[in-house]
Amino acid sequence: MKKLLYLNDQELKSYIEKMFQSYRETTNDAKIVLDQYSIGIAHNKLIHLISLYEGITISELLKRLKVTKQSLNRVLKDLIKLNAIKYERDNKDTRIKHVYLTEEGKHLFNKIFKIQKKRLYNAFVKSNSTEVLHFNKVLSKIIDG
Repeated sequence: MKKLLYLNDQELKSYIEKMFQSYRETTNDAKIVLDQYSIGIAHNKLIHLISLYEGITISELLKRLKVTKQSLNRVLKDLIKLNAIKYERDNKDTRIKHVYLTEEGKHLFNKIFKIQKKRLYNAFVKSNSTEVLHFNKVLSKIIDG
C-alpha cells in the first residue's frame, strides 16, 4: 500500500496511458454499431446517459456532459432524425424538456451495450471482488478530482 503513496511520474504516466487505451478499446467496441448508423462517440455518450437517467432534462445533460448547448443540440438533432430519442415537456414548467429513448433508441443502446458489456464483464470475471470494489472507488476518485 505504501507504494501507492509514493507513485513516481513514470508510473502515473503508465496509468494515464492505460486509461487512454481502455477508453479507446471500449469506444472502438461501440463504433462497430455506431458506424452502421453514421453516428459517433458523442451520440453514444448521450444515448448512454439517457438510458441511465430516463427523462433527463436538457439542462442536466449539459451539466453531465460538460459541453456547449450548440454541441448538444447537434447530437440531439442527429438522434431525432434516427428516431432514437423523443422529448416530453415538463407537466409543471413547459420550458423544461425531458429526453427519452424511443424503442429504436433502446434497440440502438442495447446493441452497443451488449458489445461493451462483454469487455467489462470479461475484465471483472478475471478479477477478484476486492479488485472490482477498489477499481470502482479509484475511478470515482479520479472523476471527483
